[in-house]
Amino acid sequence: MTISGECFCGKVAYQVDGELHDARSCHCSRCRKAFSSQASAYALVKPGEFSWLRGEGLLTTHANKQGVGWQFCSRCGSTLCGIVNSTIHGVTLGCVNGDPGIELSRHIYVASKASWEILPEGVPLYREDAPEDA
Repeated sequence: MTISGECFCGKVAYQVDGELHDARSCHCSRCRKAFSSQASAYALVKPGEFSWLRGEGLLTTHANKQGVGWQFCSRCGSTLCGIVNSTIHGVTLGCVNGDPGIELSRHIYVASKASWEILPEGVPLYREDAPEDA
């Protein structure tokens, strides 16, 4: 399976040669700010299956002291992927082209969700991060 994605302006694009896994939505205040939304929608990629197709030089990286962060297009601001120690960890589902063949399996950090957000039914909710085996 090949999955592609791109930013809003189309200057940065990527490809995943494989399937996405472990899709989740994070409702913490940091993700709300990073995505300008009520939550993030994010799925993991396996090491070595992600590659940039164009525009890698246009990426801006924001990472914390532990090396965890996001890469986004410096032209349009679209958040494209998450990184851990400068390695692509996963992709934001909003920038995926077409159907990625995955559904959100959980909602995390719902204890700090926005007061105006109504959480969906039928998907596991976790006050903080989900346990490793979730």
